[in-house]
Amino acid sequence: MTQRLPVIAIDGPAAAGKGTLARRLAEHMEYAYLDTGALYRGVALLVVQNGGDPSNPDQALSAARALDPTAIDGKAIRTTEIGAAAAKVAALAGVRSEILDLQRRFAASPPGDRKGSVLDGRDIGTVVCPDADHKIFVTASAEIRAHRRWLELREKNPQLAESQVLADLRERDRLDAERPIAPLKPAEDALLLDTTELAIEEAFETALALITEQKA
Repeated sequence: MTQRLPVIAIDGPAAAGKGTLARRLAEHMEYAYLDTGALYRGVALLVVQNGGDPSNPDQALSAARALDPTAIDGKAIRTTEIGAAAAKVAALAGVRSEILDLQRRFAASPPGDRKGSVLDGRDIGTVVCPDADHKIFVTASAEIRAHRRWLELREKNPQLAESQVLADLRERDRLDAERPIAPLKPAEDALLLDTTELAIEEAFETALALITEQKA
């Protein structure tokens, strides 16, 4: 019988720092890393590029089935428009089912013969990998998260107001928390990590300590 490889689930709202943390942990532990949010953003981008409606179940499902994770444009998906569209496609049962299969295959068989995997998203610990070895829910204040996202976006859009980013982020939080399918919430056994006052390296060291304590 093949032994199941370890899985680390990193969940949390937009711009909480979960992606940076997950990549850092994966690199340190030599695990494969999957940004599951990029998958939904990739689906949303395909729908928008085809002139479709992200809320249309058939159009979104068609895009999900056509998605090639290796071909996702990392820059094109990081706009406020695609972020809002991603929240809409992520609320659709058909899309979630399609992406769920992809994520679970990744966790079960990490690419590159890696000895484990780190997945970050919004429902990894609750739905995708409920039996993950380690679950961390990363959060931060809405204002801090909006400031971080604004710093990311302002180079491409110098006219973008931080207040608009905050409003968009709060709307994304609402959509994620209120969707009937896999709403954003911490798994009951997840460890909470508030990064409001933490720099990237401090968040990494704290998360690594939490994982190490669980292993002991």
